[in-house]
Amino acid sequence: MKEGEYSKAEGFGCYPEKFHELEGKTWGIVGLGNIGRRVAEVAAVFGCRVIFYSPSGNKRDDVPYEQVTLPQLLEQSDILSIHAPLTKDTKELICKDTLSQMKKTAVLINVGRGGIVNDEDLTKALEDGIIGAAGLDALNQEPMPLDNPLYRIQDSKKLYITPHIAWATVESRRRCVEEVYKNIESFFQGTVRNKV
Repeated sequence: MKEGEYSKAEGFGCYPEKFHELEGKTWGIVGLGNIGRRVAEVAAVFGCRVIFYSPSGNKRDDVPYEQVTLPQLLEQSDILSIHAPLTKDTKELICKDTLSQMKKTAVLINVGRGGIVNDEDLTKALEDGIIGAAGLDALNQEPMPLDNPLYRIQDSKKLYITPHIAWATVESRRRCVEEVYKNIESFFQGTVRNKV
């Protein structure tokens, strides 16, 4: 639009890039906690088949999604999103070996923790066409140092990075401060909150 290509088009549309629907795609999720479950619900509404992998190995019979092994998740996912904490089971879970098991057209999304993805291995996978693209909101080191290999990928169709802002809406930050206040208040009253 900004380059005026749509205005020059002979028909009513301008399609310089190929793009696809989510319907019919397989959306794989690493970590089906509260956030992962909500993402699964949205993906299902868009017509995706949702599968998930539990890094802790916990069986999840309380959800309508198929639990799979890590190799199955990697091989089947068109979109693979990470919603897990950084633990011994997830540290560098996404590395050269696991990236090589993904579809060449797969999109990796990490909104979990940076240490789950090996930056150098992801950079090479994007440079070599091992996977299609990646979107990252969590990085190994924050702020991202200038010598991070991901800076080599300048094509925003291949890599899109945000500065760990997925949680940072005005409402979310307000809720976070309110919860801290309520927890302090609860502590001084000798009551327990938010403990399962």
